[in-house]
Amino acid sequence: MRVIQMREHGRPDAACDCVEVDDVGVPADDEVVVDIEAAAINPADLLIIEGSYPGPTELPAAIGIEGAGRIAEVGSAVGGLEPGDKVFSLGRSNWAERIRVKSGLVIKVPDALDIHHAAMLKANPPTAFLMLRDYVDLGPGDWVIQNAANSAVGRHVIRLAHARGVRTANVVRRDSLREELGGLGADVVVVDGDDLADRVRAQAGAGAPIRLALDAVGGPACLRLADCLSDGGTVVNYGFLSGEPCMITPHHAIIHDVTLKGFWLVRFMRSAPRADIEALYTDMARHFMSGALNVPVEATYGLEDISQALAHAMRQGRGGKVLLTPGAVADHR
Repeated sequence: MRVIQMREHGRPDAACDCVEVDDVGVPADDEVVVDIEAAAINPADLLIIEGSYPGPTELPAAIGIEGAGRIAEVGSAVGGLEPGDKVFSLGRSNWAERIRVKSGLVIKVPDALDIHHAAMLKANPPTAFLMLRDYVDLGPGDWVIQNAANSAVGRHVIRLAHARGVRTANVVRRDSLREELGGLGADVVVVDGDDLADRVRAQAGAGAPIRLALDAVGGPACLRLADCLSDGGTVVNYGFLSGEPCMITPHHAIIHDVTLKGFWLVRFMRSAPRADIEALYTDMARHFMSGALNVPVEATYGLEDISQALAHAMRQGRGGKVLLTPGAVADHR
């Protein structure tokens, strides 16, 4: 059986191997065995490999935040799940042909949900949904501004906000994304830069109620988002992309009452009742099946091509997600 192991921290495409290991074996009474059919490569996976995001402390280690497939076997005490069910894994060792986990670490999804969408369901959709829901009471006509707007989370924010009548200002690194993100419902798309606040206000309006900022980058990019907020606004940082500390100034905090907070999906997963977690993912799955949410897939790779897959996932200017598809025909033309 093949799995991906991180042998060391470093450049992702040089730090991981596809290795042969013993099969996972039969499940214990409270376990299930899942054949993984698709697994997304997320920015957090890359940061884990680089050593700048929480991950395995003993190496080599199996990795992979997301993975989805079908149940192959269930333990004798497992209820509500059976062989053939489509599920995704809540564990963090999903870049593998097969996994064996406690039954509570899988979530059943509708059979009609595309397996690629199932492999992208765990992390990004609930991150976008919860950040829009839990920090500021946004109503129709309010604004949210975000950087990394072309990311999977960014695209979900655009679509979910648009459905609620909340307007979005979207910060990107290249102007060519303007039309594409506008087609998703983005109200304003601007290229990041030192005069970001002036350009955002020129398009959104000087008095636009920009009450929430979502920061995936940190560093000066976080500071520029804070510059765009209305008084009393909130910056929520959820990403480490720059590797730099989040920044707001005393002027933001004291004069404009801007607040800086952090979001980590793991915290929600640890504290929320199981019923709430399942309800959230049921809702997100419906959004994918209806087309309300969608993330393009740029390429798929077999496990044996992990170095090439990770190099692709690291590219600037990608147009979609990179997935691992154990046992399927790869498509990375």
